[in-house]
Amino acid sequence: MENLTYKLEVFEGPMDLLLHLISKHKLNINDIPIVELVNQYLDYVRQMEDADFDIAGDFLEMAARLIYIKTVSLLPRHEEAETLKKELTGELIEYRDCKLMAEKLSHQTEGFDRYVREPQGGWVNYDYDRFHEGEELLDAYISVAGKAMRRLPPPIDSFKVIVAKKFVNVASKVRTVMRKLWSGKKVKFLNLFDGAQSKSDIVATFLAVLELAKTKRITIDGEMQNPSVQIVNEINDAEVETVE
Repeated sequence: MENLTYKLEVFEGPMDLLLHLISKHKLNINDIPIVELVNQYLDYVRQMEDADFDIAGDFLEMAARLIYIKTVSLLPRHEEAETLKKELTGELIEYRDCKLMAEKLSHQTEGFDRYVREPQGGWVNYDYDRFHEGEELLDAYISVAGKAMRRLPPPIDSFKVIVAKKFVNVASKVRTVMRKLWSGKKVKFLNLFDGAQSKSDIVATFLAVLELAKTKRITIDGEMQNPSVQIVNEINDAEVETVE
């Protein structure tokens, strides 16, 4: 808001001016003599009539409000005047309290934008003056080095077993199962996994049995724990080699 440049004091708004008049003339804020206050207020407004339109508009609006309260108070029954007067008094008290609190807070925040470094302490001697035997120092070094080694990533050789896993082809296990069954005899289900050297062998053999059962090349019957597996149609050794 633009400040006024008149010789009279500058006020932030009509409430600020009213508080000034009440303080200057030692009026009771809880029982404002409205007639006296209106006359003093209008004197200030007359001196501000050439000021900025927005600023003057705020003051003129308050002037009209005060004149209305004064007019109503002159009537025989002026209950409305008392109500309007109480409203104005409440607004003035609230404005005054807010202004006092803002001033108090502004003092509390002074210096927040300044930083003062703590003074440096005196010189301190950090030389280690304790004596240790050579064995103690060696044990301490080995202990620290061991902890450091545990934090290092595992060597590349430890991953070779994982990376170099043998790939097991399901089709090859199909041929293996068919060789065990080609003579037409029954074979226990678990016996089909004889010779499996890894989990990959077991999984591939199991998938091969499922594939053969799905294509109805073998039948599975008997106990659920270890059923028997039998080929459906006998085939010769040459045909087994061509099974996919």
